Amino acid sequence: QVQLAESGGGLVQAGDSLRLSCTMTSGRSGSTNPMGWFRQARGKEREFVAGINWNGGSTRYADSVKDRFTISRDNAKKKVDLEMNSLKPDDTAVYYCAARAREWDAGVYYAVDAYDYWGQGTQVTVSS
Repeated sequence: QVQLAESGGGLVQAGDSLRLSCTMTSGRSGSTNPMGWFRQARGKEREFVAGINWNGGSTRYADSVKDRFTISRDNAKKKVDLEMNSLKPDDTAVYYCAARAREWDAGVYYAVDAYDYWGQGTQVTVSS
């Protein structure tokens, strides 16, 4: 069974940076699943933010965060990070980490239903 735990959220001002981390707990020694970050603002649907394939060789970003956010992973530590720079009030949301069940997958996925495991989320609030 795979479990995901996000950390690093908080309250920041516009223009600040924040780094989110997602740690995977499973019975295996490493992580080889495609991973993604999503967010959900109050009253809105959950939306894709960034995705990364199993070895970190491919990434994809939503247009709204491109050039500001960077997703990275450390498979040995079973950790995926999201570095967020130049934060805007529109980035305010609960951020979720997600993992796809299929291992060694070279794809990067942006659809919510492409992922099988989800964390509980971490709140990011950006004040103007």
